[in-house]
Amino acid sequence: MSRLTSRPETELASTIALEVRTVFRKVKRHLREQGERGDLTPAQVSVVLRLEESGADTVSALARTEGMRPQSMSAVISPLQEAGLVSGTPDPNDGRQTLMSLTPKGLQWLKDGRAARQDWLTKRISQRFSVSEQEKLRSSLDLLTKLVDD
Repeated sequence: MSRLTSRPETELASTIALEVRTVFRKVKRHLREQGERGDLTPAQVSVVLRLEESGADTVSALARTEGMRPQSMSAVISPLQEAGLVSGTPDPNDGRQTLMSLTPKGLQWLKDGRAARQDWLTKRISQRFSVSEQEKLRSSLDLLTKLVDD
């Protein structure tokens, strides 16, 4: 064991890190269950979120960003188009390319999923914690924010 890991404050930090990761994994799993992802694969969800964040993009650019071949990205995009979540339009700068973007149905799908997760978490917090405990949770979030903010 190194000197760093044998110090009491490092051992405490290591224990806390493990507990935070465990709790976050459980929270993420519960939120995912609430979000009604349907039959979408993780790659499809990632593309929908990327299109929301970055706006319309070509299949090739999406493939580069996601670290896959354009042919593989086409297989990810096709079911999204069939479901009406994304659509393609000719790229005004290069007519050979198609810009993929979210449809109103795709935007609504995202909004509904977020609302379901927010509702579940709000109910869970209000049912499980007293107002005093909710304030403690808020304080803990301040500390976690400090942990990840640069």
